[in-house]
Amino acid sequence: MRTKIDSSWIVGHDNGEHRLIRDGVIVFEDKKIVFVGKKFEGNVDRTISAKGKLVCPGFIDTHVHSGHRAAHRLISDTGRPLFFGQPFLEVSVPKNKKTSSVSKVIDPEDERKKSALFTVAELIRNGVTTFIEYGSGISVQNAILEQAIALGSRAYLGPGYDCGRFVGDEKGRLKRVQNDSMGIKSFEKSLNWIREKEGMANGRIRGILVPREVETCSLDVLRKTLEAADEYGFPMATHAAYSVIEFHEIVKEHMKTPIELLSDLGMLRPTLNIGHGNFISDNPNLNYAKANDLKLMGDSGVTVSHCPTNIIRRGRNLNSWEKYRSSGVNLTIGTDTYPRDMIMNMRTASYMGKLMSNSYFAAQASEVFNAATIGGAVSVGRNDIGKLEVGALADILIIDLKGNNSLRYGPVRDPIKSLVECGVGDDVETVFVDGRIIMEDRKIPDINFAEISRDIQEIGKHFWSDFKENDPLGRTDVEACPWCYEMDE
Repeated sequence: MRTKIDSSWIVGHDNGEHRLIRDGVIVFEDKKIVFVGKKFEGNVDRTISAKGKLVCPGFIDTHVHSGHRAAHRLISDTGRPLFFGQPFLEVSVPKNKKTSSVSKVIDPEDERKKSALFTVAELIRNGVTTFIEYGSGISVQNAILEQAIALGSRAYLGPGYDCGRFVGDEKGRLKRVQNDSMGIKSFEKSLNWIREKEGMANGRIRGILVPREVETCSLDVLRKTLEAADEYGFPMATHAAYSVIEFHEIVKEHMKTPIELLSDLGMLRPTLNIGHGNFISDNPNLNYAKANDLKLMGDSGVTVSHCPTNIIRRGRNLNSWEKYRSSGVNLTIGTDTYPRDMIMNMRTASYMGKLMSNSYFAAQASEVFNAATIGGAVSVGRNDIGKLEVGALADILIIDLKGNNSLRYGPVRDPIKSLVECGVGDDVETVFVDGRIIMEDRKIPDINFAEISRDIQEIGKHFWSDFKENDPLGRTDVEACPWCYEMDE
């Protein structure tokens, strides 16, 4: 089946770069694009009008932590200073014993299914056609896999693995528990899962190797990750240079920075997705005398999944977008936890990139849009997604530049600048993956957003009521995160 979209604005691609086409058309047959330009003379089976709208490649979210996000509602404007603003330590460090963060009232499998549906539906709703799930366990990966297949998304999945985790002792102090043999077994289970699922859903499901964090993985686990990546051609992802604590842990144990360690192992490459990568030796906040990490990263073209909204609310940021970009680092955009709004994250990356680079020429709209599209494709070694050109897969968005009849955009001159400066995820109107509509007129077939919201709200209520059972300090949810204003019950 051949489909044509007529649009006022199309983001085409030519000679390795995006280009704007005014009053053009894009034509795709089955799952591949066959024409992008001003006028198409051939026959088509279906024509879609997108006049007054923007047609662009689907967004590639390179850093997704699936779930209901109830835990993150307890760290807004608060937290324990000893964690240096690191969100996951605030929400996932249990007491030093086996505990469950899921209320006994809620069936864990049901909770996983509802959280997976919430995650994938939200990504699609915000125009994400390809996402990378960043290392949840096998049960969560299975739930995400099921929803990605059912809803038509493109996903890179792989159970995360490590040799241990941080726990909290009776005083709430961080302790790292490590078991190297367990890490090897966890890696082997993950690799078997990936090999089994690779290529499912007509190629929409792909595998990615995710040793969760550098400081919680042994060198043997990291070496085995690299060997598997080379043997099977899988991309890799890990959190590195993402935390003050992690940076000092690695320096203390290996007398190298996290980036130097990865470099010495031979892991730095475009298809290694480094989560955050903001606490590098070049960052003056670390007061590290040898600033060489950025050069190592740039020389290898390694990928950094920059999650601007997630880290800025914890008082952190990239030291300089412009330095990362000009060094040769492949910058991409990730939503991390919430909101899974790529347009908002592009805007945050642009504004904070200008501020931290001390230049309003830095982090331009074109640069953050590239990061959200072709940068993401590079991170997984793909040349057929993240762009609209002949031969690429038909992963396409139609975006309403009138903001669903709001006045938010005002007059539109350059649609990319307007999108980055004024847009939100709700402006995404239609989503195609492999040439198939998976969202139309802001609706995903057979998905009730109100019902999903009610389910997630119920999960959140039970999580908050059970918080005291798992908190190392035995705090209630209100003690951990006070209400903004005094509450009248």
